[in-house]
Amino acid sequence: MRIRPILIAVLFLVTVLACNNKNTVGEIKIDEVIKNLDNPKYVFVDNRDDSFYNGFKDKDTKRGGHIKGAVQFNCAIFDYIEEDKFESYVGAKGITKDKTVVFYGTERETLNCISGEFAARGYNTKIFDGFKEYANNDKYPMESFPNFQFSVSPEWINEVIQGKKPETYNNDKFMIFEVSWGPLEKAEGYKTAHIPGAYHFNTDWVENDPVWNLSEPKVVEENLLKNGITSDKTIILYSEDHSAAYRVFLALKWAGVKDVRVLNGNLSTWTDKGFTTENKINNPTAESVFGVTVPVHPEYIVAMPEDAISMQKEGLKLISNRSWEEYTGEISGYDYIPGKGEPLGAIWGFSGVDASNMSDYLDPDGTLRNPNEIFELWKGQNILKGDKLAFYCGTGWRASIPWFMTQMAGWSDTYVYDGGWNAWQMDPKNPVQTGAPNNMQKPDSKNNYGKIEKKANATCRG
Repeated sequence: MRIRPILIAVLFLVTVLACNNKNTVGEIKIDEVIKNLDNPKYVFVDNRDDSFYNGFKDKDTKRGGHIKGAVQFNCAIFDYIEEDKFESYVGAKGITKDKTVVFYGTERETLNCISGEFAARGYNTKIFDGFKEYANNDKYPMESFPNFQFSVSPEWINEVIQGKKPETYNNDKFMIFEVSWGPLEKAEGYKTAHIPGAYHFNTDWVENDPVWNLSEPKVVEENLLKNGITSDKTIILYSEDHSAAYRVFLALKWAGVKDVRVLNGNLSTWTDKGFTTENKINNPTAESVFGVTVPVHPEYIVAMPEDAISMQKEGLKLISNRSWEEYTGEISGYDYIPGKGEPLGAIWGFSGVDASNMSDYLDPDGTLRNPNEIFELWKGQNILKGDKLAFYCGTGWRASIPWFMTQMAGWSDTYVYDGGWNAWQMDPKNPVQTGAPNNMQKPDSKNNYGKIEKKANATCRG
């Protein structure tokens, strides 16, 4: 749906007025922050990029991560939300008009702007401008994801390309891959534009038909070596279809590559930061020694239906990351998968609108949604930290995103059921469920921001 020109003008005016209306927003000092950390009438909102919230150190801070219990609202999100969806969208994050909404970050201009925009919409907003002091004092509680380094920003990647040593990078060998299905000659996205120095990664290097499970260890090892990948190199992945990069992240960690990173977003995330692209075809130099015996982490994978069924008897929960229509058996989701339904006992773990996306797991700007928001959704489905969880979809791509989130958050006993619905439906002896269990209604993903084009001049990034 296109935004009418008059609406664009109105939104721009609201933004300008809000960003310049600094007197409507109060300030809060560090003692008041500490006093109200557990006050349900307060909500603390981190307005910084995901990488800092997740755990990377912001400038001039000695601790990374976020204030304990803080939610997240990035300024870039203003560019996408339909006005009639705004209140419900932020309300799902706990940002409501009956609370004191405290914004914090490290850029005062941005703080003024984002708090002013919320104030203009009727929210009781305050600014906490002392986050650096807070982060530099060990006595103040902060949180971060134990493996935050798995998800990296464009800025982090750019520093690596420039030969620098950004936080958590201690290597001198790296490779960047654009991930998609098919050989180089069919990789039109890669050939049109890619991150400078990037190579193409064909997902067929790590999986094969008809089930599309991970290939035999020797096959995977040979394909990785042909394309220059060894266990001691830092491998940076990105893809237009988010699931592709996370599928390969799983495969490389399973194989034994020690340091694998995924760009949080896609190529647009890179270019939106002002970084350039190239269309030069880069051909990797083959290697001869991988460095470890593949797979180093076979425990990440539940391979086939019989394995899943056996583990279900021991308490394993099968988590479906297929669309609601796939989960209820209305459609199979694939033209090459005839069977409809789900493995018996499967729990719906959110997904996207169809078999091609994972929109429930993404923010409007195409970056990963805050994992804490996903974990809260899971609680409503009785998917809990400490449970044995095997995520699956049709063939393993979509399921790799929630698995990635659990790994970033340091959860144990989480797996990808690699055979997915494809392998399950191949054997009529495998028990199947159709329809929503107990006539349940589709759970709310709390991620409805509407469907609009990126708004002009609506950003709050200065």
